[in-house]
Amino acid sequence: QLQLVESGGDSVQPGGSLRLTCTVSGFKLDYFGFSWFRQAPGKKREGVACISSSSTTNYADSVKGRFTISRDNAQRTVHLQMNNLKAEDTAVYYCAARFKDCVLYEEHDYWGQGAQVTVVS
Repeated sequence: QLQLVESGGDSVQPGGSLRLTCTVSGFKLDYFGFSWFRQAPGKKREGVACISSSSTTNYADSVKGRFTISRDNAQRTVHLQMNNLKAEDTAVYYCAARFKDCVLYEEHDYWGQGAQVTVVS
């Protein structure tokens, strides 16, 4: 079993930055790919960034050039650095894990509880 706990959610002005952290406990991280998803009010949950067990990354078009995903297996953390935030980035952000792969669709075996990110003037 993996347990995922998100932290770093906050309110920020447009153009600002936030860094989300997913702290992982349970199995060794090396074998897992991790993804960040988000769900805005009234909208379907969407994948925004992922990183494979070999550190290959992929991003949704809406966040390319602004968001960066990274992992630190020794610290048991996965980060999402979010720059130049926009009002449309407002959502609950979820960390998710699955064996090995980096994918932006829903099929993940483990999920965190979510962290609120609000971008407002």
